[in-house]
Amino acid sequence: MMYSFKEIFLTLQGEGGQAGRVSVFARFAGCNLWSGREQDRATAACTFCDTDFVGVDGENGGKFATGVDVVAALDAVWGEGRAADKAVVFTGGEPLLQLDEALIAAVKAAGYFIAVETNGTIAASDGIDWICVSPKADNRLHQKSGQELKLVWPQDGVDPAEFLELDFERFYLQPKDDAQQTANTRAVIDYCLKHPQWRMSVQTHKLVGLK
Repeated sequence: MMYSFKEIFLTLQGEGGQAGRVSVFARFAGCNLWSGREQDRATAACTFCDTDFVGVDGENGGKFATGVDVVAALDAVWGEGRAADKAVVFTGGEPLLQLDEALIAAVKAAGYFIAVETNGTIAASDGIDWICVSPKADNRLHQKSGQELKLVWPQDGVDPAEFLELDFERFYLQPKDDAQQTANTRAVIDYCLKHPQWRMSVQTHKLVGLK
């Protein structure tokens, strides 16, 4: 399998239960809910994505023939001065279109803690240390367990309560980043105050100027 990455870069995780952790972000190209082209946004299964995942022309992006090749790219970005606590976040687009058992095994063998950020419409392979599912309205979940469920909210027709029976360790509401962000943030605060099973997730990387 050829692995296609839009970009691979070092940063601090900005959201959810791993916020603040130094990680290599490896963004796969492609998604099953939107083509990534603006002309298709209105008819996409997810209409509020704020990420460029089209092509392989980003920072350290490219096509890699094997898991060993991907590990070499991750190691080059991680660098020699941070030998301990190696961590990678596979994201997208939709990472589970490409993150298979062979790649997971290669990355684990290289000593990485593996996190994934997925829309949950594809079941994850074994071996991932941290699964974050971010559901999108009207799309059936196939990944129903993990370390965190992070719901971007509000979404039309989505009631957060419907997810609480799923097998996740933490439940986060994250204000949708659009023209109504101030109102969205207030809505998330009010909801969490009334429903303490939920925690608020803030995109801290945007606040401090990180990718």
